[in-house]
Amino acid sequence: MRIPTIAAICSVFATIQSGCTMLPRGATRSMPTTGSDVLQRMHDAYDDHWYKTLTFTQKTTQRRRDGTDTVSTWYESLRYTPDAGTQLRIDLGPPTAGNGVLYTADSTWRMREGRLATTTAGGNEFLPLIEGVYMQPVSRTASEIESMHVDMQRVSSGTWEGRRVWIVGASSPSDSTAPQFWVDAERNVVVRMLLSPAPGAPSMDIHLDNYVPLAGGWLATRVAMSVAGIPRQTEEYRGWRAAIPLPAALFDPAKWTTAPHWASSLSGDP
Repeated sequence: MRIPTIAAICSVFATIQSGCTMLPRGATRSMPTTGSDVLQRMHDAYDDHWYKTLTFTQKTTQRRRDGTDTVSTWYESLRYTPDAGTQLRIDLGPPTAGNGVLYTADSTWRMREGRLATTTAGGNEFLPLIEGVYMQPVSRTASEIESMHVDMQRVSSGTWEGRRVWIVGASSPSDSTAPQFWVDAERNVVVRMLLSPAPGAPSMDIHLDNYVPLAGGWLATRVAMSVAGIPRQTEEYRGWRAAIPLPAALFDPAKWTTAPHWASSLSGDP
């Protein structure tokens, strides 16, 4: 008698919510021993299947020092290429105004009224872990996250929102001071990060929530950042689209306001 596979069982009982969980390609429940092991699992689970471009509109709520909130709309464009790695363009308000920022894993370009205002070393710490890890060699991802000062020799297990996670950088889930990132053990996506934005600064607790399946991968559609339990910034995404053509010029500071922008096709032409 042939024993049915897990996939077959889940298929048969899906309509009655049997609770079977299909693991991404390369996923495993065994305990990883190093942070590089965790990165390798993330890479192998979606290698050549994760989306290489992404756009969405973001409602951004920022807490002022006086405790009041400001709400604004940002337009975000992300792409990965082997040469440039992961690039993230954020238009802070209508793209036609020319205000925004371009990030890579190691550099930042700030734009004001369509002109380059500043270029600084140090990039966006999210990018290697939400995009690059799924397509580039693990050694490159490990190098790009060195600035986070996560101890890659420390890995512990815990739970987050009822799901098992690997915690890279901490020996225990109760450690709230060490730089660390938490990875869903089955989906192989980052769900939490605790990072210090600057030397000596208090740790920022970053939650990546409300994941939805998207174009062969996943997207966290809500990101919340807090310090000592006090909200600093909340991001809520809408209108996301993945795996669509994005021109290289969109990520060129010299062509910031002249490159075709996907947001121009939205209702109201922002």
